[in-house]
Amino acid sequence: MDVHAIVTGFRGAEPLPGLPDSWHWSPAPGIDFAGALSADGNRLLQLSGRNSYDQDLAVSTLRFARDHEDAIFARNPFLGALDGFEPPAGHRFDTVVGIAPDVHRFYRVENPDLTPHVRLTFPAYACEFSGEETLDEAITRYRMLRLNHLDREPLPFLKMRYANTRTGAGARTRDGASPSRRGSWRSFG
Repeated sequence: MDVHAIVTGFRGAEPLPGLPDSWHWSPAPGIDFAGALSADGNRLLQLSGRNSYDQDLAVSTLRFARDHEDAIFARNPFLGALDGFEPPAGHRFDTVVGIAPDVHRFYRVENPDLTPHVRLTFPAYACEFSGEETLDEAITRYRMLRLNHLDREPLPFLKMRYANTRTGAGARTRDGASPSRRGSWRSFG
């Protein structure tokens, strides 16, 4: 698939200054997309902003995603995250998150052949991801974080289970062990 030809064919797509093989387009007022070809040219790394688009932040995020794409998805193929991101002045993000096609399903209606070639990337916060999200958990995190609000505050991720001390019943931990009969809170992520 020629991802370059498809993206440059989007209505209103214009080169994004400061990053080769990247573009900006806006399908509707207040909705902005920015995308860049992956280092190998086979995928589109894309972000969006809803009433919060910032070109410098888009360029920084896409550059980081292009330079570190393999590392972003190394721990989790569905919802990968890599810290060490240094955003432009005025932003507090410290991580870039990558979202796989199985999670985002972007373009599934208007261009389904493109969907498997798109990885969404957004500036984020390290505290929002465990790195161990299942596919279902990744879909939930993606939907609840409102990643396209590029001026948002962190929304930390915490997963807990409780063992009932009175009955001895309770959920199992991630490693499959039974929780303590005395009862305890366990956090994951």
